[in-house]
Amino acid sequence: MSDEVLTGGVGMPDPWQRLWAPHRMEYLSGENRPLPENDVPCPFCRIPTLEDRAGLIVARGVEAYVVMNLYPYNAGHLLVCAYRHVADLTDLTETERNEIAALSAHAMRTLRKVSQPAGFNLGMNQGAVSGAGVAAHIHQHVVPRWAGDANFMPVIGLTKVLPQLLERTRDDLASAWNLS
Repeated sequence: MSDEVLTGGVGMPDPWQRLWAPHRMEYLSGENRPLPENDVPCPFCRIPTLEDRAGLIVARGVEAYVVMNLYPYNAGHLLVCAYRHVADLTDLTETERNEIAALSAHAMRTLRKVSQPAGFNLGMNQGAVSGAGVAAHIHQHVVPRWAGDANFMPVIGLTKVLPQLLERTRDDLASAWNLS
């Protein structure tokens, strides 16, 4: 049997019916992340300079904004980011903390309206050792969850299957944002 038959060709499912998520390798190797060993500017400072759709921004507030996670854990995974480049919750002003909390709650209402999740994971990873991919710029994760959404794929295939493109999810959430 040829190698091409065994592998199904480049980037194609093989007889094991693997699903490929090649974008993950770039993230794991540090692409688009401001790490000490690379010279990448902070993405959370750059994103607000872009047009909303190009930056995957769902909504803008005065002190913070809501953006699609480029490397989502689940469909609809949002980040609520302060505009100001600060690393820690204790570095935020009271108005920044309040707006991040308000935008997170509004994101939950909007996600419930658009995709009916059964629950949410909310969280901030403070510092690189806690798992923060962009430790220098504070951001809150809003991850919608559904019963059975954590199946064998992440464990066996090291792949999370998302049913919709980020741009489509962003458009759906942005159009529902002011209705929530």
